[in-house]
Amino acid sequence: MRVIAGQYRSRRLLSLPGLDLRPTADKLRETLFNVLTAGNPDVLAGTIWLDLYAGTGAVGIEALSRGAAMVHFVEASAKAADLIRKNLKELGVTSGAQVLGQDVGRALKTLEALGILADYVFLDPPYRLEVEYSKTLELLAASALVETKSIVLVEHDKRFDPGDTFGSLQRYRKLMQGDAALSFYRRD
Repeated sequence: MRVIAGQYRSRRLLSLPGLDLRPTADKLRETLFNVLTAGNPDVLAGTIWLDLYAGTGAVGIEALSRGAAMVHFVEASAKAADLIRKNLKELGVTSGAQVLGQDVGRALKTLEALGILADYVFLDPPYRLEVEYSKTLELLAASALVETKSIVLVEHDKRFDPGDTFGSLQRYRKLMQGDAALSFYRRD
């Protein structure tokens, strides 16, 4: 697993064997960021990200590499949260990143209390925890963290459909690649 582009391009990221981690594949991450930048790599400069169920932190680190101003990594597993910190340290990231070792519901409340407004929210729960998708999307739909310009990005198994609408969040695009899919949501 490596960083695809930007400041940390081609740098390797660490993972942990035996944990329930399923890092977003390099090719899927590349597709995601190609869609988001659509030929304009500067579009991510200065953006604020939430990387929920962050695992190794690969997506948030890719965002940092491509110019994001801040990524809030949320990971309930202490081992995975430590892994994210280690990946950030190995890359020399000293600012623009916060690792919250909390469950997503609690972390969203923490971030709301800080007045954070996210440009992008990426969520990728373990595929087997299908209930987490709707639960988290409902929380985000009611959250002050998500504005009308925010994009909520969901990685899921291609055989599972998280749904089209969650409160004010409406899916506007779905891409499939291999066994994975990406669903894109924004406020309607």
